[in-house]
Amino acid sequence: MNSIEHFINGKIVKGLSKRTAKIFNPATGEVSSNVNLASSADLNKAVDAAKKALPNWSGKTPLFRARVLFKFKELIEKNYDELTKIIVSEHGKVYEDAKGSLTRGLEVVEFACGIPQLLKGEFTENVGTNVDSWSMRQPLGVCAGITPFNFPAMVPMWMFPIAIACGNTFVLKPSEKDPSCSMKLAELFLEAGLPPGVFNVVNGDKEAVDAIINNKDIAAVSFVGSTPIAKYIYENCAKNEKRVQALGGAKNHCVVMPDCDLDQAVNGLMGAAYGSAGERCMAQSVAVAVGKIADPLVKSLSKKVESLKIGPGLDKKSEMGPLVTKEHLEKVKGYVDVGIKEGAKLVVDGRNLKLQGYENGFYMGGCLFDHVKKDMRIYKEEIFGPVLSVVRAKDYSEALSLVNDHEFGNGTSIFTRDGDTGRSFASNVKIGMVGINIPIPVPMAFHSFGGWKRSLFGDQSIHGPEGVRFYTKLKTITSRWPSGIKSDPEFVMPTMK
Repeated sequence: MNSIEHFINGKIVKGLSKRTAKIFNPATGEVSSNVNLASSADLNKAVDAAKKALPNWSGKTPLFRARVLFKFKELIEKNYDELTKIIVSEHGKVYEDAKGSLTRGLEVVEFACGIPQLLKGEFTENVGTNVDSWSMRQPLGVCAGITPFNFPAMVPMWMFPIAIACGNTFVLKPSEKDPSCSMKLAELFLEAGLPPGVFNVVNGDKEAVDAIINNKDIAAVSFVGSTPIAKYIYENCAKNEKRVQALGGAKNHCVVMPDCDLDQAVNGLMGAAYGSAGERCMAQSVAVAVGKIADPLVKSLSKKVESLKIGPGLDKKSEMGPLVTKEHLEKVKGYVDVGIKEGAKLVVDGRNLKLQGYENGFYMGGCLFDHVKKDMRIYKEEIFGPVLSVVRAKDYSEALSLVNDHEFGNGTSIFTRDGDTGRSFASNVKIGMVGINIPIPVPMAFHSFGGWKRSLFGDQSIHGPEGVRFYTKLKTITSRWPSGIKSDPEFVMPTMK
């Protein structure tokens, strides 16, 4: 049995802990590996390595750091197929979806390659007579990232390339469900010329997370996951005086207006709701059907959901793969049971899907609910599976209120041909990321990703310009050189003249 350990100080290190967890191939249900679950001592060892590597790395020029990132980018491109297959084997995504998620992570590396420009400060000559002032951004120190199972390449790469480019060192705690991609990325980064200790990977569960929270040498923590855990990390990191960005859950609404291009809306919803088996924080899990569009929308969706091609991720014909674990599969099926009991109409039921030759895999078909009400659990809670709920609204105003009243504020979309409606929606919706005739409005790497309300704890989004600000601290210098002119002490608040 393959054993996955930790990557600390530039090499594979066997964990001090005796605790392990099983890693499954979701397509077959078979155990593929065991992963060591780190103890606090394991985590602290990685932090010590990162702390020792910090003075040398932070002292490197931004240009030097950028050149290492350029080499890292090149090695990712050379190993695209291997990395993609690693993601498929442990997460279950279909190959093209896994490849696309890797590309979105690579885009952040490409953005970070521009760090010499991104770290340029500001300068003002003569803020006062013969007084100049300028600002600069400097690294925080040792940073840590805690990432979820659903994007084992993309989400970690939202964090560590920018943190490291800014001159910090980094400790990553990936999901224990699919850690192999992070381990491979660490090896490639070392090959690219990154000094040992700058990037470390510690595999583990809550014990490792709590060790990150409590370690006094970690200056900042980035997290992506569920809202309860995001809140826990945000509160406890704040108590330990750490900078923190904690991205939580979502219940993303797609408003479908009567004047929309129905085919465009349906195809957009299919990919956004059922892509990656719905295991996306940007999945569109609620379709708000406005007025007379409801019946045609449900009719068209039901046909496409019933014809979804479901199978193992490496099968080129597959449109949707399995869920990540048996436990998660049962959780998602349980939500479908709840929806039926609550009175929603289950139009398409994918719970009993069985694939010949893959009977032990973690598969289910797409599920589609109609006549979902806002007081139902399947509407209020994040299911994180291939379940789409249709809520009917009488008009645009009611639809907008539904979106704005929900506790989550991650992403949303509207499908309409009317420019005024689209503009009004973008302006008035209380959501962090908005799409107009775009089903999954994930910002590019040179913008920033982040929701509102209970989808983000902390005041800064992730990657892009916000990422650079998060992983650096601002220093402002005000300077005057002696001119030979004598001056007397001043006992008032200084003002510039």
